[in-house]
Amino acid sequence: MIMSTNNDLLSPISLGTIQEEPQVTRQERADAVANRALILETADTLFAQHSVAAINMADIAKAAGVGKGTLYRRFANKGELCLALMDNQTREFQNNMLARMREMSQQGVGPLQQLDQFLDALVYYVEDHAPLLCEVQRSGLLEEGELNQERPYFWQFMTISGLLRLAQAQGQCRADIDADYVADALLAPLNANIFRFQRQGRGFSLERISAGLRSLVVGLQT
Repeated sequence: MIMSTNNDLLSPISLGTIQEEPQVTRQERADAVANRALILETADTLFAQHSVAAINMADIAKAAGVGKGTLYRRFANKGELCLALMDNQTREFQNNMLARMREMSQQGVGPLQQLDQFLDALVYYVEDHAPLLCEVQRSGLLEEGELNQERPYFWQFMTISGLLRLAQAQGQCRADIDADYVADALLAPLNANIFRFQRQGRGFSLERISAGLRSLVVGLQT
């Protein structure tokens, strides 16, 4: 669940496959479920041993002992597989952030201060999942699914735009701010490739990236 864009920070919205298992009309075959779990476990092990970039789909199929057809029926490309590997971590991060924001709301912490903490946490989330996110982005899944509830970008965007709208409603944020545009603008530096360039090419520390990103929020205040 994540926050809705209305004035109730605690109102949840559905996140499709991230938060809830999709309803199906028939029971999925047990061997298909087992194959999927085996493929994900094998991929996770290979990525940890060799890196995400060094492993291809054929390597995963061979190590898992499944045919390529079986692999591609479950995942059309390596990006889809990486997205599936992130599912549990994404759900955990999202639920932890929602719990933290509920607590902050109860303590009277304003939406812009909550946004500050969300952006800080998001920097470290991207750092932890950068190799997987880069592969997902390379596959075009982030761009194609940015408004899709099944993509991580969706709930990040909805959380930020919701906090900005709430700040506007409470008079903490300039009324002329385009919340949707600013949400995209704040997320742009966390694009996997840009983030990797800042970390590796520019040599920026996580603390520097977080501080720089959060400083943009200051300019939104009334």
